[in-house]
Amino acid sequence: MPLDYETVTQLGAIMGSGGLIVMDEDTCMVDMARFFMEFVQDESCGKCSPCRIGTKRMLEILDRICEGKGEESDIEKLVELGNKIKDTALCGLGQTAPNPVLTTIRYFRDEYIAHIRDKKCPAGVCPALVRAPCQNNCPAGVDVPGYVSLVGEKRYSEALRLHRERNPLAAVCARVCFHRCEEKCRRTTLDEAVSIRGIKRYMTEQEVTIQLPEIRENEKNAEQKIAIIGSGPAGLSCAYFLARMGYKPKIFEAEKQPGGMLVQAIPQYRLPREILTREIRMIERMGVEIECGAKLGRDFTLESLRNEGYKAIFLGVGASKGVRLGVPGEDLKGVVEAIDFLREYNLKGSVNVGKKVVVVGGGNAAIDAARSALRLGAESVTILYRRTRDEMPAYKEEVEDAESEGVHLMFLIAPTEIVGTKGKVTGVKCGLMALGDFDSSGRRRPVPKGEELFVECDQVIVAIGQSVEAKQFLNGLNLKLTKANTIEVNPVTGQTSVEWLFAGGDSVTGPATVVDAVAGGERAAVGIDLYLTGENHAFWRKEKKIDTFFDPEADPVGYPRAKVRKLPPSRRKNNFNEVEMPFTEAMAIRETKRCLRCDYREEEH
Repeated sequence: MPLDYETVTQLGAIMGSGGLIVMDEDTCMVDMARFFMEFVQDESCGKCSPCRIGTKRMLEILDRICEGKGEESDIEKLVELGNKIKDTALCGLGQTAPNPVLTTIRYFRDEYIAHIRDKKCPAGVCPALVRAPCQNNCPAGVDVPGYVSLVGEKRYSEALRLHRERNPLAAVCARVCFHRCEEKCRRTTLDEAVSIRGIKRYMTEQEVTIQLPEIRENEKNAEQKIAIIGSGPAGLSCAYFLARMGYKPKIFEAEKQPGGMLVQAIPQYRLPREILTREIRMIERMGVEIECGAKLGRDFTLESLRNEGYKAIFLGVGASKGVRLGVPGEDLKGVVEAIDFLREYNLKGSVNVGKKVVVVGGGNAAIDAARSALRLGAESVTILYRRTRDEMPAYKEEVEDAESEGVHLMFLIAPTEIVGTKGKVTGVKCGLMALGDFDSSGRRRPVPKGEELFVECDQVIVAIGQSVEAKQFLNGLNLKLTKANTIEVNPVTGQTSVEWLFAGGDSVTGPATVVDAVAGGERAAVGIDLYLTGENHAFWRKEKKIDTFFDPEADPVGYPRAKVRKLPPSRRKNNFNEVEMPFTEAMAIRETKRCLRCDYREEEH
């Protein structure tokens, strides 16, 4: 709908006073500011220079940013210009015109930074920065339509090689990734998203002999000592991309087996250990050394590594500490953290499990702990969550699988006290909740209704979050941290306030996804190389031309989305066999044809 002068001045005044127009995740705030500035150009009388010249200059800068040609200094230029125009313009339009730009910078500066530094539009709407929405929404930048189209032509080896250009853990992510690529799939405008993860799973199943990516040998790089702390997805990814540039990094892992949170926190029914081991072996074959049983702070320090000649160090430690409930009775026998519970079984093969188990929380760790407890012999498992099903952060399909296996979910309920006899848990006192106003997380805040309920149990597994204790492994090193106690880094290079120290994964983002950690490791590998050589050698970031067939004139196929096959719930009891099963070849090929090929550019063909 076209906006008139009165509407724009009102919107400008609203945004300038700190109020915000209702937006959604598909709104690019940089593009929105640019839109307002375009309107000003159409409506301005042009009689005073602040409005005539100043807003035109602001529009030029915003156009440049939206085209991926912005510079970091552009943000401050916009602020300076905007304030000058507000102070000197002679009409209401000129005085309010900069407000949308200044307000979006104030509240959404990170989106401007993403456009300028990462050449990425988080909302996926700026054409110059978005090759395909799925690829744009993938933290690792994997060429999704490229490998999907290659699978469609049964060129499985090429497809897998293309995937590993940006993400080495293809088989791992085919099982545990929460496929943010599918959230932006344009196929949803017709029916349902393409089953990208299902196609990826089939693709990885076709690899018989592990293939190595392109590695550019470099004797000078190979002589540089680089240490990586942690063998989780961030550490493995950093090592992988360093190895591709000819480095020979060494990974130090505190536990007796590599994999970090992939092996410690994710149950085998989601990620079979042989799958993870296979991709770790691939990285080792690239020249990466992994030393297990070597813990930071116990066996070595960051300074001791420096003294041993390591020129750069990457911190890829996970969020391994659970958050406490903060209610009476939490120290009773039978109360455990979800991460500790999962780690105990995954690393040692045994863990104490109660008969009546209560799990507190609504995230993926809560679901994993509940489903694991059932498999380990619990007679009943109940999840208590203080909000409703719609607010649960856990992946929807995981929640549905938990219910089909017999996990009972109770919503709008929060523990107020853990009750016990002779030091042992006997139940949980809970308060019934109602949803109030929205909080900072964007969800409605649970508020007590004043009613209570008692839930009988002999074990409580707490899964309300994980934290990173960065200070504990810094050994006095003066490193800049965020308010959340995570490590502050340059978002492009992963470099910390200590020039030789880099970080990525949970230690930077807090608890996040596997693919987020992979992306953090890749960025840090490029940053380390830049630090050591002064140049960017990330050859894999160059867009590959894919020579698959596509007819842009053909109508989209009408096939419905293929459903992932799963073991029946009756066959999941008392075992950790993988629940999801791969597509057949016919299913996978058929699913690839549903892709609309948003990446297709006629001039390239």
